[in-house]
Amino acid sequence: MTEMTEQAPVTQATATKVAALPDAQTVTSVQHYTDRLFAFRVTRPQSLRFRSGEFVMIGLMGDNGKPLLRAYSIASPSWDEELEFYSIKVPDGPLTSKLQHIQPGDEIILRPKPVGTLVHDALLPGKRIYFFSTGTGFAPFASLLRDPQTYEDYDEVIITHTCREVAELTYGRDLIESIRNDELLQELIGEENLAKLRYYPTTTREESPKMGRITTLIENGELFADLGVPPLNPEHDRAMICGSLAFNIDVKALLEQAGLREGANSEPKEFVVEKAFVGDGI
Repeated sequence: MTEMTEQAPVTQATATKVAALPDAQTVTSVQHYTDRLFAFRVTRPQSLRFRSGEFVMIGLMGDNGKPLLRAYSIASPSWDEELEFYSIKVPDGPLTSKLQHIQPGDEIILRPKPVGTLVHDALLPGKRIYFFSTGTGFAPFASLLRDPQTYEDYDEVIITHTCREVAELTYGRDLIESIRNDELLQELIGEENLAKLRYYPTTTREESPKMGRITTLIENGELFADLGVPPLNPEHDRAMICGSLAFNIDVKALLEQAGLREGANSEPKEFVVEKAFVGDGI
């Protein structure tokens, strides 16, 4: 599967217009959060159907005239009329060095073939679901948190988001606030269901109300004490993991220690990991 990594240098630092491509979609809005993070929305192909939590290949034309594509989780829910994406900026990254300069009206390439493991179908029924994320790994959960099925399937929905600095939490914090205050989402999801949502942000470098890597907070029990919930239990708890490769491996190990098993679309279990995404680590 394609990993979202940025390594090779590029010579052009501006977004390249996509000309006459059948997979081109138009950028409708762009918002920059820090010098490392931004989000953008694009038009949605009429034929595109996806499950909240899946990813697609998006990109721009490379300097060699060939499409330069990377796997990006769709941050918008399956019912949204547009598609939203949340991205890192890497100065010498072959794609994001260009992508970060897109403006409304520009076009990007979007291959309308969604796939991914962070979907409800890959989990057995449970009572409580954890979404464990770092950095831009929050993106697939931005989709799932706005999907009514998430709240229909679980009694409690816990999203953890760990970043280096407070500003890097802005995208997730704003989204949580919009879910709780947006009239459309309240009507769609139901106010009684929104009460199930628990948000647990932490930072690892800059001081904030809650400091620490989520792996440490799981191991020492602070996560569960803070939320007033029992430790991980395979009978009731389900989880999805999305972040840096090291983060994914560490959280997976902790879940397996607690008795949870990794599932897949073809064989649902207690937790799943997004293998196609490798974002910025902690």
